[in-house]
Amino acid sequence: MERKEVIWTAVLSSLLALLALVAALYACYWWQKRKRKQEEEEEAEPVVMQHPTSSLSRLNGILSLKTPLISTKALGAQLETAGTPNKTPSGTSSNLAGTSIPEGKSAGATSPAPQNKALQNVKNEHPSNRSISLVDMYIDNSEPSENVGQIHFSLEYDFQNTTLILRIIQGKELPAKDLSGTSDPYVRVTLLPDKKHRLETKIKRRTLNPRWNETFYFEGFPIQKLQSRVLHLHVFDYDRFSRDDSIGEVFLPLCQVDFSEKPSFWKALKPPAKDKCGELLTSLCYHPSNSILTLTLLKARNLKAKDINGKSDPYVKVWLQFGDKRIEKRKTAIFKCTLNPVFNDTFSFNVPWEKIRECSLDVMVMDFDNIGRNELIGRILLAGKNGSGASETKHWQDMITKPRQTIVQWHRLKPE
Repeated sequence: MERKEVIWTAVLSSLLALLALVAALYACYWWQKRKRKQEEEEEAEPVVMQHPTSSLSRLNGILSLKTPLISTKALGAQLETAGTPNKTPSGTSSNLAGTSIPEGKSAGATSPAPQNKALQNVKNEHPSNRSISLVDMYIDNSEPSENVGQIHFSLEYDFQNTTLILRIIQGKELPAKDLSGTSDPYVRVTLLPDKKHRLETKIKRRTLNPRWNETFYFEGFPIQKLQSRVLHLHVFDYDRFSRDDSIGEVFLPLCQVDFSEKPSFWKALKPPAKDKCGELLTSLCYHPSNSILTLTLLKARNLKAKDINGKSDPYVKVWLQFGDKRIEKRKTAIFKCTLNPVFNDTFSFNVPWEKIRECSLDVMVMDFDNIGRNELIGRILLAGKNGSGASETKHWQDMITKPRQTIVQWHRLKPE
């Protein structure tokens, strides 16, 4: 009897030791994976050149804050203008509330001769052709789904000092975000594609019709380089005890602005996306002559984080379907530790013309995981009849009505 007990004790001890060893190996593997992701995230952090003379000064009663703003790190060759000098500009913000500046007397006023010459050089090469990729990547041309107010701002370009001057004047009819029936709005300013550096206006307390009257200077931008930027104005409601609420935003491609004038704009704000899955930029093209359907996955933005480090490892899986039957599958490469991957991947499918209205493309953005099952971040169904939304159906119909043309469109990912 004692011998049996000894044997059972030895067996159980061995099993426990084996389980402990497996648990230790699993913990070690998980820790190494987490550490590797953190290292990759740190390596992926863009390098920003700091301006050597960041300072805070007060001139003539106007507060002038000089701080580095824009990084010159390229976002793909298609986003940069050929021959753009490698210079890091900086942004300057000054509050002009209660200060009167005569019209045409702003800092850095220029003579008309160099201005006309610079404009002539830009007009010789159409700016919209140069920055069409950037416009497609950042602009959503759909109408606002709800009224969230308007914003009034103006633009001016100092040709002699290569400086963009932005004046944020006022907002009106903003929605109430606080229990008091008001909001505490402010504006966040960025020049896309750079998102890391941004400027902000002052917060206007308890108002739905704020008047900011603030001016921002973006220094060191030759006019050719400026044409490849998109101005992003994002209005937020400040909250002391929780995360600030997004009210609405505006995108303006600077290649569409005539800087020979000093244009002033009233723009309707677009509400923020209500889903948290992110968005996917795709293009569709169909050639009836050879029955080739082409899907290009360009990039995604603001994807939902699935990993413990606040990132995801996204890739895209595409199924060609006829009705409910899956016919052919394609996949992109996996992009590590990012919520804004640039795929630039193209897939071609052989679809006869008589079947083009019956087929569909099931596009799924997935998060890759070494341990466990890959998770779905979001998906869309591109189809002519029963797409996952009006945007997806319209995209497919535009492809059919415009054969041999590439139709580019943003789509909001659905959770299921």
